[in-house]
Amino acid sequence: MATAVAIAQPERTGAGRRPNPWLLGAFALVGCAAPARSIVLALTRDDVDLVQVALLDWITVPFILAGLVAWIRRPESRLGLLMIGGGFAAGLSALQLTNIDALYTIGAVFDILPAALFLHVFLAFPDGRLRTRFERVLVLAAYAAAIGLQLVKMSLGVFAPTSLLDFWASPEAARDVQHVQLLSLSAICLGGVGLLASRRRESGRPRRRLLALLIDSFALGLVMIALLFVVGTFDGPAFREIQHATLIVIGISPIVFLAGLLDARLGRSAVGDLLIELRADPAPADLRDALARALRDPSLDLAYWLPDFRTYVDLEGRPVELSDDRRAATSIDRNGVHVAALLHDNALDEEPELLEAVCAAAGIALENGRLNAELRARLEELKGSRARVLEAGQKERQRLERNLHDGAQQRLIALSLELSLLEDQLTDPVARTRVDDARREITLSLEELRDVARGIHPAVLTGHGLAVALESIAARAAIPVHLAVEIQGRLPEQVEVAAYYVVSESLANIGKHARATHATAKIERAKGQVVVEVLDDGVGGADTERGSGLRGLADRVEALGGRLRVWTPIGGGTRVRAEIPCA
Repeated sequence: MATAVAIAQPERTGAGRRPNPWLLGAFALVGCAAPARSIVLALTRDDVDLVQVALLDWITVPFILAGLVAWIRRPESRLGLLMIGGGFAAGLSALQLTNIDALYTIGAVFDILPAALFLHVFLAFPDGRLRTRFERVLVLAAYAAAIGLQLVKMSLGVFAPTSLLDFWASPEAARDVQHVQLLSLSAICLGGVGLLASRRRESGRPRRRLLALLIDSFALGLVMIALLFVVGTFDGPAFREIQHATLIVIGISPIVFLAGLLDARLGRSAVGDLLIELRADPAPADLRDALARALRDPSLDLAYWLPDFRTYVDLEGRPVELSDDRRAATSIDRNGVHVAALLHDNALDEEPELLEAVCAAAGIALENGRLNAELRARLEELKGSRARVLEAGQKERQRLERNLHDGAQQRLIALSLELSLLEDQLTDPVARTRVDDARREITLSLEELRDVARGIHPAVLTGHGLAVALESIAARAAIPVHLAVEIQGRLPEQVEVAAYYVVSESLANIGKHARATHATAKIERAKGQVVVEVLDDGVGGADTERGSGLRGLADRVEALGGRLRVWTPIGGGTRVRAEIPCA
């Protein structure tokens, strides 16, 4: 049975206990009492803004319910408790609408606190913990302004005569404190918006649509709170309308949060569909798509663990790095053996049950995919080995060609010059004839040595390019050759060497076996490839399997990631086509 273990993720600081059912019931009961309070106020008082009361309920009830659900699902997270606290603070602030002094005073104390709590919730999402020291300082400053300055303001008589905390009647001082309080909270909320924007810039927009909408609602809510406090400070117009709009926006966040939880719950039903798909033994490429659908994460990738290579690779056998700020990695084991890792959106960390179910269901199929990835990795290693062997052989050929050119060839030329000087000093006709014969033998040896050197490595190719090198081949060919080189500039050395040998070996085979009267060699560059074609009008029927020449050409071309094909119908001539990648 497959097991899933999270890797490359921050550790959770302890597992929270499940909340007491009686405590949950009490919170739910108090949350549901908010609408009842609105009904009582509507029936007993005529001077109450019922729209404002309803909007406070719009915030109180969803925040408490969303917090309860989050607390039940993730008891180790503080987010649920923070959301419950925000809902209760909003509900208590509505007590200002009553005509009982004690209740009014409690409501006034909690009047501004919901703004600080909402800031705390928004910045602490999704695990309920603030990430940086700056965030903690910002939230502490918000609480200090929302509670400390509120108490100072009340003691100066801003809510007189209803408030029980009216100790010193100083309206001007109270007004100054209120201005400082509201403007500082506005700046703090905008600082929170900046933090959310900074996170978005670092990690990119969340790939989960509901998560992106939730974070957008956080930012919009903070902007609206800041605007409301600024308008309230300077007695701006349309304060009541802005207040209503702010309450509406803030109330959207818990609704979207609950929708996200419901979406995650429904997403678990996709595991059943995944099991049905896996029974059909999907291809490794289709497996990734099936897992992405089950997890509702289009960015999902698979990384297979290859123990022999001690690395992760993708389906094509290419190495994969798991470290990614925008994505998390979940390890998948099967029967105690590490098989693969899922690279997925960070939001899935909040749905460990879904991750575990999908990983368990995909264990067998991932093992098959790992074997396929291992095969591809070994093929990639083989291709790289072939390329390295080819490169090493080419360098050795160049070294031998230089040694022949600078060593034996130069000595033969020097010997020929020495014999010429000796011949001028001889008077015996027989001796002169023998020296002349020796010089001709040296000249013949030089020609043969140059042919050997060209066969080892064409120096003209390195010095003058492919077109000049092919012209020299065509000039020495046994039959007329029409040469068409449609390439501008130089190509990578390995590509030029491969193209040269395709033409050289093909023309040599034509001269030996084809009984042709004419040949054509064409080289062009198209769609990132160099295409080399050699055609003749000979008898065809060339043996492409037993001969070592064409097999050697195929190895050379394939080592560069290309392909060599041969058409050789009997009586219809032979066509050799090589396609060599050239990015």
